[in-house]
Amino acid sequence: MVLSLVSISVVAAVALAGVFLLTSSRIESEKQKKQQQAIMDVLPQKGAGAEIAAPEQVGEVTIYRATKDGKEIGAAVEVSEMGFGGLQKIMVGFDPEGKIIDYAILDQQETPGLGDHIVDWFKNADKPGQNIIGRKAGEFKVSKDGGDVDAITAATISSKAFLRAINKAYKAYMGDADAHSGASKQQHAEPAEAEEHHCQGHHGEGHQCSGHCQHGEGHKCQGHCSHHAQENQSGKEADHE
Repeated sequence: MVLSLVSISVVAAVALAGVFLLTSSRIESEKQKKQQQAIMDVLPQKGAGAEIAAPEQVGEVTIYRATKDGKEIGAAVEVSEMGFGGLQKIMVGFDPEGKIIDYAILDQQETPGLGDHIVDWFKNADKPGQNIIGRKAGEFKVSKDGGDVDAITAATISSKAFLRAINKAYKAYMGDADAHSGASKQQHAEPAEAEEHHCQGHHGEGHQCSGHCQHGEGHKCQGHCSHHAQENQSGKEADHE
């Protein structure tokens, strides 16, 4: 009996492995096709005549920048977020101003009939309270959390995850867009020129410091610190630099 069970298990494992090897390349090919189609679907005019640049990675977010006649028309941004049933993989399109053009769900494992409504719930033009198309993201929240987006009925967790993903995609794209346009954000700004300031303060009980600080890259401070709380062995105040 043991031999029979082992034999059956081995045959089943070999069969499954064979099926996987035969279908894995096809499955991967279908995923690639779905991804490429989603990129075009979320761009203006379904990406007609657009040229897609090499993907840019911003953290866990992937940006596919699109140009037409040498002018940037927006970008498709691929982003993931953990929902109620599993990972949500979303492709969302933004115009150069950061307004949402469209979105497509690449993959999701949300509850059928509830959370899986993320596929089209948030782009229903007949219901402005839940429609995010044409809006700027970044701070989307469901109404229950004080936001202005209506969550999917009985699927608040799935809705929150979706909106977090859209916010994440927007912030990654706009940060990257600012870098390309030369806009000054703190993370892209040139280091400030060093300035010298007089600094003084307390580093602990009775420990007073004063001196000069060089503010700039490296931020170096030098000066003298006087420890008033304790005396050294000679009974004199200790001076340290």
